[in-house]
Amino acid sequence: MTDSPDVVMQRLHDDHAGALWGHCLRLTNHDRARAEDVCQETLLRAWRNASLLDETQGSVRAWLFTVARNIVIDESRTRRARSEIPMGDLPEPVSTGDASDELLMTWVVADAVTRLSPEHRAVLQQTYFKGRPVAEAARRLGIPEGTVKSRTHYALHALRLALEEMGVVA
Repeated sequence: MTDSPDVVMQRLHDDHAGALWGHCLRLTNHDRARAEDVCQETLLRAWRNASLLDETQGSVRAWLFTVARNIVIDESRTRRARSEIPMGDLPEPVSTGDASDELLMTWVVADAVTRLSPEHRAVLQQTYFKGRPVAEAARRLGIPEGTVKSRTHYALHALRLALEEMGVVA
């Protein structure tokens, strides 16, 4: 483009501003303020790189859309990086109350589990207390996955009944 920068930018704006605005709105989920910022930054970069805006080297609109997309991606990455909290900086949980109710409930549930059959206890221990997936629990117990699923279902039912017999109401 051999015209003056002002003429180039005016032509660029006249030819592509409407389409660029619509593209920026879609990129920002119709957040008008963000879309305006992205659109403005895209046109600013076009002004700074006017030498790249030669129609013989490719579509100017495609270049503008790519720049706008990259701006949105960069903003997202920056925002995500700022919102991440390093694991070493997590606050310790603050105990605000008496833990005796939780301790008592743990004992009651442990007592109820002892009333289950050995097969039901083994399945609950693998799936709930150790947090293993069904496939791994099946492998460790030497039984099919379907058996682990059905035993877990019936073990939870039996545990609920045992707790009810002990006077615990859900």
